[in-house]
Amino acid sequence: MNDLLTPIETARPSIIEFGGGLVSATGRWARARGYCRPLVVSDAFNAGRVGLLDLPGEVAVFGEVKPEPDLPNLEKALALAEQVRPDLVVGFGGGSAMDLAKLVAVLPGSGQSFAEVVGPEKVAGRRIGLFQVPTTSGTGSEGGTRALVTDPATQNKAAVQSRHMLADIAIVDPDLTLTVPPAVTAATGVDAMAHCVEAFTSRKAHPLIDLYALEGIRLVGRFLKRAVTDGADREARAGLALASMYGGFCLGPVNTTAGHAVAYPLGTRHHIPHGLACALIFPHTLAFNAPVMAEKTALVLEALGLPASAEEAAVREATHRFCAGLGIEMRLSALGVPRNDLESMAREAHAIRRLLDNNPRELSQDQILAIYDAAY
Repeated sequence: MNDLLTPIETARPSIIEFGGGLVSATGRWARARGYCRPLVVSDAFNAGRVGLLDLPGEVAVFGEVKPEPDLPNLEKALALAEQVRPDLVVGFGGGSAMDLAKLVAVLPGSGQSFAEVVGPEKVAGRRIGLFQVPTTSGTGSEGGTRALVTDPATQNKAAVQSRHMLADIAIVDPDLTLTVPPAVTAATGVDAMAHCVEAFTSRKAHPLIDLYALEGIRLVGRFLKRAVTDGADREARAGLALASMYGGFCLGPVNTTAGHAVAYPLGTRHHIPHGLACALIFPHTLAFNAPVMAEKTALVLEALGLPASAEEAAVREATHRFCAGLGIEMRLSALGVPRNDLESMAREAHAIRRLLDNNPRELSQDQILAIYDAAY
């Protein structure tokens, strides 16, 4: 655990606009900065409402972002960028769209391939603008410097981190999330919470980030159930949007731990949406870490409005009940994961050292398999 004397570097978009009804500020900022060839990177749904951005010029749209983007998906987006040569890239969607937007802003014309930039700070630079406009409350990608893409050959997520992929401007309009269905609201909300919880309990946890992490957890505890129950609750949507952004602030300097590592194979191997995978795994990894993170685990439960505890069984039961109470399916078997794949999943998860090495308690491959068994 880091203390106040431990050096840390944080990065935020130079401008963040936050509030209901602000989506058209994207176009206002684009005009103010003289952009005239914008490229919007989006999923199919949000591609149909690009007009809300009020962008100037002839707007090109890549509207084919997958829920779990892979290398072929990225290559299609890059091909369009090479063709239209934008002066501004706008990520408009969930974390997948914003992650691809980061890469589309830095790779075309750079002479660098995706493989050459995987890892920390390998991107050579960026010559065009990058705006991010989230439409879900989960990843917080609008405020971060990391992009994840699945390599179909290995079925693993490759991570690129670079300060050159930090948005110039983030426009966070919670009203854009009013259309998100209850099940997606629940899963993405737990993903935002997981970013905060894992950063808060990480070996690399730092007081500078703890502030965002704990408040993000409190916001989820206060507003997630409300937003799932009534999607038109604008205050609840705003609370979740803020929690998501705070979770994104946690990712750069601290990052996630075992929860995300154990969740990743569910997405890469079985195409389970990332938020749902994180929610299903969350009670198990928080409980596993409780013996070595007793004080912080109790604070996590308290922030969620649950009875404070650091006893493994109590932590698992309370957080499982929290997630299930949101309508989230908490059984791997019900999501179509074959039991005979659990060992391969455990092997893959155990190899994700960039996350597991942050975990406060050593987690063996057999212990990961035990978590999958318990979640089955």
